[in-house]
Amino acid sequence: MRTKNTLINISAGLANQLIITVLSFVSRTVFITSLGIDYLGVNALFTSVLAMLSLAEAGIGSSIVFNLYKPVAEKNRLQILALMKLYRNTYRIIALVVTALGLAVLPFLDLIVKGADVPHIELVYLIFLINTAVPYLFVYKHSYLNVNQKNYIVTAVFSISSIISTVIRIAILYYTENYLLYLAVDTVITIATSIILTVIVNRKYPYLKFGKADTLDPETKRNFLRNMKAIFIQNVGSYFIFGVESILISTFISIAAVGLYANYKMLIDISRTFVNQIFSNMYHSVGNLVAKESADKIYEVYKATMLLNFWLYSMLGIGMFLLLGPFIRLWLGDSFLLSGAVVPVLVAAFYERGMRNSITTVKTTAGIFHEDRYAPLLQAAINLGACLLLVRELGLGGIFLGGLLSAIAVPFWTTPYLVYKKVFGKPLLHYFLTYFAYTGAGLLALIVAYTVCQLWAADTIAALLLQIAACLIIVNSLYVVLFHRTEPFRYLRGVAVMLLHKLLRSGRGFIGRKRELQTNADHRN
Repeated sequence: MRTKNTLINISAGLANQLIITVLSFVSRTVFITSLGIDYLGVNALFTSVLAMLSLAEAGIGSSIVFNLYKPVAEKNRLQILALMKLYRNTYRIIALVVTALGLAVLPFLDLIVKGADVPHIELVYLIFLINTAVPYLFVYKHSYLNVNQKNYIVTAVFSISSIISTVIRIAILYYTENYLLYLAVDTVITIATSIILTVIVNRKYPYLKFGKADTLDPETKRNFLRNMKAIFIQNVGSYFIFGVESILISTFISIAAVGLYANYKMLIDISRTFVNQIFSNMYHSVGNLVAKESADKIYEVYKATMLLNFWLYSMLGIGMFLLLGPFIRLWLGDSFLLSGAVVPVLVAAFYERGMRNSITTVKTTAGIFHEDRYAPLLQAAINLGACLLLVRELGLGGIFLGGLLSAIAVPFWTTPYLVYKKVFGKPLLHYFLTYFAYTGAGLLALIVAYTVCQLWAADTIAALLLQIAACLIIVNSLYVVLFHRTEPFRYLRGVAVMLLHKLLRSGRGFIGRKRELQTNADHRN
């Protein structure tokens, strides 16, 4: 059942990502054409500012979801209800706190937004704030679907919502160029989507309507508060690592530079989200695994997911290193290109952060929150210090290099240290030997792909597609040659064969049922 649910969730997630990716490109193109780079910069900047306000939520969801794994596995409905009540009441408070914090920022907008030619900037900000705060009133119900490995339901609803929202907003930009109406439509659809998901959850799990419930025992409450505080501290640090990029660029360079970076960030986020559709949908399966299986079994699965993680992140990283510039040039033109030195740093940061994906999944699902609660704060301090020092010398690239250096200084080694010590009970050297062996293979693939792609310029769409195909063939062929004899590869191949058999069996069963229905209909006639 765990494998089946994971497969369904991953398939739904990838289909959703494909649709959203296509719509994102169309929407971004129309946005830039209709409104210009300043509006794009304001859009990215307010998203970053409100991410900071959302730290009021940081830690609540992860801590409660972690506590739900056991009662859901044991079907202990009274305990589930007790936790969900706590979840609901907490998120109501969060919605109020986010709203209050957001309103407190309003008088200081002129200090944050410099040189942007965007009218009604206060009203624009308020619409962003509503879009951020109101969904917190409903999100606790969505999370229950995720814990039950029904992510595909959430994905399907958000896919339909995103398609409707994006199509309407593209039409608004194209015909009216009205930014306020563009934002208002997105907000209305976002809130409506949250309400629809809540109705679905209530119908699917009617016992969540909060009848009789257990009283949470002191130990559960204590663990909840302990983990919540730890995750909150971690996420405060994480914001100052990832969330202040746009603010620093706006402050030290310009709002237009925020807009230029937003296009690269969109492409990088699409690549990251593509991989995360696989790993986020495996997340709750790993949580179930950690709750039920031995350390050796968890380690076996982890090694396979680490190989898959490396394979996907390195392949996408190599593609971005070689093709981000040509793609932006063909899509938007030379005036939207960043300097050549910025892209290698962005790709290196993408790879480093991505390679922590599988180890972080084990850490989180194992409930390891308290032990490294101050690590992100240390990383944030290093990040801000390095950014402020390097931005004066290197400009935009200095901001991203500061982030990469801070990641290497802290979570690069602290996260695997905790997991190998507390979950696997194995020497940390095993992790780094594997990590650097994989990275060496990735660099070899990059050199070969780079050499081949230099044979022709990606100055047309056909030439770009040819380079993409060359990268895919080279990277995947080389990795099959290098890893086909390894235990993680054999594990992944076995899972792939098993899933293929299940798909074929399901397909034959569907065809058989269809024929049976047709035969019965013929007999009746």
